[in-house]
Amino acid sequence: MKGRIRLIVLCLFRHQDRILVSRDYDSVKQSDYYRPLGGGIEFGETSRDALIREMREELGAEIEQLTWLGTLENLFTLEGKPGHEIVLIYDAKFCDRTLYNQPHLSGSEGDKPLLAEWKSLSEFSDAGLRLVPDGLKDFVWGHS
Repeated sequence: MKGRIRLIVLCLFRHQDRILVSRDYDSVKQSDYYRPLGGGIEFGETSRDALIREMREELGAEIEQLTWLGTLENLFTLEGKPGHEIVLIYDAKFCDRTLYNQPHLSGSEGDKPLLAEWKSLSEFSDAGLRLVPDGLKDFVWGHS
């Protein structure tokens, strides 16, 4: 099996008992999943710079107080195709503190609209919402 390992950065924006995630849908599995915001790291770019760029591109937002929390290796299947990612996870704060009081943040990811929402940790543990990448849930609970 030939493929490519993708290096990405994700941010666990936290407010009280909630984290900021975007929802997406896997049509093959016929299920929703939620993922923190972030994206690919470009050649010659640090993970910190990639996260700052991604938040500017996706939300038009500036961030500060970036703290590296750890790394996950993510082997997954999406839309029936295998994927492999190395995920650098950060905690950060929005410079504009009013963003924490909005139930949803709108933006764009490439050419498609992006809707990020604050979800409580209990929605992932009690309500069974799926948080990806796998392993992130334990990581979030261990660092909250």
